[in-house]
Amino acid sequence: MILHTVVSPFIIFQTDESAYKKQRTVYYHGIPLLVQQTETNEYEIVRLLSSDPQHYLTYEPGTKLCATSLQFMV
Repeated sequence: MILHTVVSPFIIFQTDESAYKKQRTVYYHGIPLLVQQTETNEYEIVRLLSSDPQHYLTYEPGTKLCATSLQFMV
């Protein structure tokens, strides 16, 4: 099956909901990020939520961040 769409494959082929419960939206140096907590209590970037192209050159998914430098959104 071939899908001709601009929609991300992650939206079309979603994983189990328990995987999303580990994810949080945070600010890191004023940049909104979607992060996931790891077993070592660090946070790994899942997705950048910024519209500034410069942020995509500085941060990338998979980068580990220290929890003390994050501002958690409610």
